[in-house]
Amino acid sequence: MSFNRLELSAELAKIAELRYTPAGIPVLSFHLLHVSEQVEAKLKRRVECDVPSVAMGQLALETQTIAEGTQVKVTGFLAKRSLKSAQLVLHIQTLEKII
Repeated sequence: MSFNRLELSAELAKIAELRYTPAGIPVLSFHLLHVSEQVEAKLKRRVECDVPSVAMGQLALETQTIAEGTQVKVTGFLAKRSLKSAQLVLHIQTLEKII
């Protein structure tokens, strides 16, 4: 059995301009800035990360209306940026504002 699912709360940042695939599917790239405190080896640790992310289809259209700096909760999966790249990108499947 294989799993590839990520859930993250973060700040929406560095939102790029909406673009379209050759098939006409809307794509929106952005970064998620996450800061939290986690426990590792029974010790508290501050964690900060900048996660390159992408939303496609209707979710891309909806996400482009959200202001940078907004706190969101997302779920999605990780995939390579391209066939020849080792860099991972979070592909967003759900996104909701945290109020």
